[in-house]
Amino acid sequence: MSKKAKSATLYRMVMPGHVCPYGLKAKHLLESRGFAVDDHWLTTRAETDAFKAEQDVKTTPQTFIDGVRIGGHDDLRRHFGLKVADPDAASYTPVIALFAMTALMALAASFAVDGNAFTTRAAEWFISFSMIVLALLKLQDLDRFATMFLNYDLLARRWVPYASLYPFAEGLAGVLMTARVLPWLSIPVALFIGGIGAVSVFKAVYIDKRDIKCACVGGSSKVPLGFVSLTENLMMIAMALWMLRMGL
Repeated sequence: MSKKAKSATLYRMVMPGHVCPYGLKAKHLLESRGFAVDDHWLTTRAETDAFKAEQDVKTTPQTFIDGVRIGGHDDLRRHFGLKVADPDAASYTPVIALFAMTALMALAASFAVDGNAFTTRAAEWFISFSMIVLALLKLQDLDRFATMFLNYDLLARRWVPYASLYPFAEGLAGVLMTARVLPWLSIPVALFIGGIGAVSVFKAVYIDKRDIKCACVGGSSKVPLGFVSLTENLMMIAMALWMLRMGL
């Protein structure tokens, strides 16, 4: 006897100016689990509002399996025993992704220039590329970064404009170090901001034992303040000292 096919009913917004991304994700999730989806489109705002009022729900999409309402996309994931991300949870994922990509960029650049990915220059580029990308993320929302930065940076707390200047200084030092130009400027800048940053993070985390978020990848970061931010600052210091030693 053949096994009965699994089926589900999905209601999702599909309007001329908007297709709900969570509806698409719910449909894909159901199909990937072997469900035949009876896909109902809500094509107007009035139709969507009427559906939500009828079902006494606040959001769409809504999925029904065997006549039982499962709920939205997150509810559907829970139904299948899948993890649902907590938007407020601390995570190191952004920093891991950033350092992984800047490392690959450095290896690729080294291979393109020297025909060898694993060179001293690749290590230099990894740090300078990381500085540039970290600065870029901070500059996406400068005011939000500065606000978060003021939570722990010692100099910014004494002179507030420093919080807004920091990403520009980090980016400038990174660009100059990548190009190996104007070391008389890039080295002091990196030593200055890296030194103050390292002391600030160490005090906030390891002396004051504060549990706060790090502004290292921008003001919307959920990365915990601690080892990662300390590493960012120590990398800048190490790069500056290396260039100073090399006479660059």
